[in-house]
Amino acid sequence: MEVKKLFLITFALSSLAVSAQQKVKSAGADLKQQKKAERREKINQLIKQEEEGALIYQKQGAFGFKFNTDAWSMFYEHGKYKTITKTSLWWLEFGERKHPKEEKVPTLSASGGFLVISSYIYGKRNNFYYLKAGLGQQTLIGGKGNKNGVAVSAIYGGGLSAGLLKPYYIEIENQTTHKREEIKYDNNDNLFLDPSIILGKGGLTKGLNEIQFVPGAHARAALRFDYGRYNEVLSALEVGINAEYYSKTMPILLLNKDKKFFFNAYIALVFGKRK
Repeated sequence: MEVKKLFLITFALSSLAVSAQQKVKSAGADLKQQKKAERREKINQLIKQEEEGALIYQKQGAFGFKFNTDAWSMFYEHGKYKTITKTSLWWLEFGERKHPKEEKVPTLSASGGFLVISSYIYGKRNNFYYLKAGLGQQTLIGGKGNKNGVAVSAIYGGGLSAGLLKPYYIEIENQTTHKREEIKYDNNDNLFLDPSIILGKGGLTKGLNEIQFVPGAHARAALRFDYGRYNEVLSALEVGINAEYYSKTMPILLLNKDKKFFFNAYIALVFGKRK
């Protein structure tokens, strides 16, 4: 009798365990099916948004070249998708800034029995390069409308700037030795600004070990017209403005006022990929 009771209890407990296990499996299967359905619905929504012209992606990387009103620059940009209209950005940019009154002066001289054609910029004191690191945001204004359309976005942000002043060397004829030598501006107006003895500009690498660092800050605002295949390729034309402020005046061209604040406009070509 005791054996029979023990058997019945064991059987009942086994049945309960099997039933509970089946319920857990069933609940797990239902949860899995629900997650699949939610994922499928999300994908369908993304496809629908894509067909309607939305830019759908997780991140993007792009390179660009800027044609500035006062020279040139090139940059790398990384974006992370936040919402259907918002993307967080960070960028690095390197470029050169020139004074609007710079003018190349051609020269012709003799060296070793040969005529040497060269040029220099009269009164140029420093080459002004810069490196910028910034954070910003890209906001979608208008979607593509269709796969062959153009998406318009506003880009804005700012960050730190590193101004790099490289001394500008010129080549002159020493009036005592009648030999060529390279000089930079060092309050020597009688030599540096005398066109009768200037033979041309100095070597490209001359002054690299004398670069001065000047800290500053910058801001950027632009409109980007993206005509590439969204979700895969970023191809865009960007039109914008830059503003920079440095902790001290940046001497570029003699006989002109030095300044700390710089403002320019630009057109940029941007190429990249989205994932």
